[in-house]
Amino acid sequence: MLQKIIVWFIQFSPSTKRWFWKKWYTVFANRAQNPDFKFMNYGFSEDGFFPELHTEDELERYPIHLYHHVVSQINVTGKTILEIGSGRGGGASYVSRYLKPSSVVGMDISESAVELCQSIHSVDTLSFSVGDSENIPFDDHSFDVVLNVESSHCYGNVDQFLSEVNRVLKPGGHFLWCDLRPSDGQDDVFNQFEKAGFSLLQKCDITSNILSALSQMTESRKKAIRETVPRFIQNVFESYAGVEGSKVYDSFQDGSLVYLSAALSKKK
Repeated sequence: MLQKIIVWFIQFSPSTKRWFWKKWYTVFANRAQNPDFKFMNYGFSEDGFFPELHTEDELERYPIHLYHHVVSQINVTGKTILEIGSGRGGGASYVSRYLKPSSVVGMDISESAVELCQSIHSVDTLSFSVGDSENIPFDDHSFDVVLNVESSHCYGNVDQFLSEVNRVLKPGGHFLWCDLRPSDGQDDVFNQFEKAGFSLLQKCDITSNILSALSQMTESRKKAIRETVPRFIQNVFESYAGVEGSKVYDSFQDGSLVYLSAALSKKK
């Protein structure tokens, strides 16, 4: 019942959707402050895809895989990167430490999430900032790359978000994206990209890779939820985490949800 109420509230209007997700990520940041927990995405698993990681990063290998898959679509060495929806900052930290951009800014709408990131990540080329995806607080043509991982489905106005991404990108800059969408609406997002002034370089349906990663992470995610979340809301957190048997997992499995990744360039 609680899940149904939340779904109804999110879908009521763009403003309620935006408000809910800001509050959700704030609660999540305040409730789960374990510094070893740096990612919130669904992960990525593929045979033969196994980038070398430092020992301290092995705990969250599959969420790291998702970032590596998305960002390695282009060469980001020496580039300036803005991540929109940086969450707990693990992805921005990974990109900064392993893929050698000149700088990474992680931006999130939740002040609590940004404060948490600032307390647990210390990388010379990495910083964090509070900001709204639909009103990005940076000047025109500020970044070579904008990165957006599993976040845009939370936004009230995706067209406005894409307009802002285009604005802050340098001419010829790249937009690297992945997220879930209803299977019957997946074409809409690529039409939105085109309308916003982006050229599609490549796209991929990675739903099977997401399912594989979620299956491998289910046990550890359920354990973490049981240890940190009140019992009455554990099923909501499990669905959010995409564990086996959750509505999200089942929707990927039955094909009603798909997970897509893409690399795009700003039209010159």
